[in-house]
Amino acid sequence: MLPEMLRRRLWREAEEHFAYAVLDGAQNKGLLDWLHGPDAPSFECLFSGELAPDMAEIAPYLVQLVPGTKFTEELIEAGWDANWGLLLVSAEELAVVWRHLRSHVLVYGADLEPMYFRFYDPRVFRHFLPSCDAGQLRDFFGCVDFFLSEADAAATGLADVWSLADGELVREQIEPA
Repeated sequence: MLPEMLRRRLWREAEEHFAYAVLDGAQNKGLLDWLHGPDAPSFECLFSGELAPDMAEIAPYLVQLVPGTKFTEELIEAGWDANWGLLLVSAEELAVVWRHLRSHVLVYGADLEPMYFRFYDPRVFRHFLPSCDAGQLRDFFGCVDFFLSEADAAATGLADVWSLADGELVREQIEPA
C-alpha cells in the first residue's frame, strides 16, 4: 500500500532531520479547521501579511510533521492522490524552511506583474522541476533535501521522490508494495 511506503521513505529520509508538508488550502477545503484543531502541528502560512478569510482558506501552509501523530497519519492516508500538496525533508527548523519556501510563492510575469506560483500543487511541481537548469534547481531546493510528490495522474498510486545529486535532478518513483 502506497501510504505505508510513503511513511517508511519519509521517516527514513527524515531520520535526523525534520519532515514537513506544504498543504494547499485550495485543494483541501477543511485545512484551516484541521490546522487549528486539537493536536494540531506547528505551521506557517506561505502567503505574507494578514489575509482576508477567503484568501486564508485557499492559501498554502507549511506544516511540521511528527511521526505517529494523528494529524500526520490522517494526512498521509487521506491527502495522497488528492493533490493536497508536497512532503519534504530538511535539516532546518520550520522558520528557516518557511522563509525559503515563501521566496518561491510569488513570481513575476513578462510585464513584471506579480503572480502566485503554485509549486506546491503536485500537478505543477512534477512539470516545473524537470524544466529547471542546475542553478534554478539549487535555488529552489535550497535547504530542502528531498521532496515527495504524487506521480502523474496516469500513474496514480505512485509517488515521486525528488532530490539533487551533484547538481543534477534525481527522480525516483515509489510503487505500492
